[in-house]
Amino acid sequence: MKTKHLGKTNTNKPTGYKILDPIPRNKISKSFGVDFWNAYEFSYLDSNKNPMLKVMEIKIPSSSINIVESKSLKLYLNSYYKKTFVNEKDVLLKIQKDINKVTKSSVSIKFVKKFYCEPNSLNLNKTSRQFSKPNHPIRFDGFRSICPVTSQPDFAMIYVYTNAKIDLKWLQRYLKSFKDKGEFHEQCIEEIFLNIEKKYFGFDIEVCGRFLRRGGIDINPIRSSMRTFFFKNFRVFNQ
Repeated sequence: MKTKHLGKTNTNKPTGYKILDPIPRNKISKSFGVDFWNAYEFSYLDSNKNPMLKVMEIKIPSSSINIVESKSLKLYLNSYYKKTFVNEKDVLLKIQKDINKVTKSSVSIKFVKKFYCEPNSLNLNKTSRQFSKPNHPIRFDGFRSICPVTSQPDFAMIYVYTNAKIDLKWLQRYLKSFKDKGEFHEQCIEEIFLNIEKKYFGFDIEVCGRFLRRGGIDINPIRSSMRTFFFKNFRVFNQ
């Protein structure tokens, strides 16, 4: 995929939401899901022209027609550093409307001061257990995939919650198999969810990917067989 604006120096570069690159979702399941995007370096001017630095959460439903190419979102959010808003509500509403246009969905956006805490989980990298305990989260460190846009590696911690007894050796082998795959974060989590659901059909399954940030933004997809999600927008290093 070629980006339209990233790295370009032309003077006719679009402004506003037209900077954003939409990417059609690959619709392959009817799972419940959401993508949490955390932007850690968002700045704008308040009514007194003072710079405000905020951490922003963008919540995009997995039912959206499009996702947003993350580098274009960085360009878009960075353009706000010299824009003035009377209050927080105004800037959030403006960004919400723009991202709704691109994703063709209804997103929710807020500023956050503290993330949820990481849930207690079984570390798949260290355990000698053959099977997991039902209803106890599993965590896999060092997940690796390849960005289809830049061909650079993306890293994440993968969390699985289910009421099934999971074969942990199988799960570890499967998650390691992504290390050279060129897929977006959302597609990786979608595929992991579908394959676990296929192997353990009839059980409650939820998969969460906490990808490491790049360019001040991290993307954290959740896919679930349940309407009410077990995982929140948590952060491993909550500081």
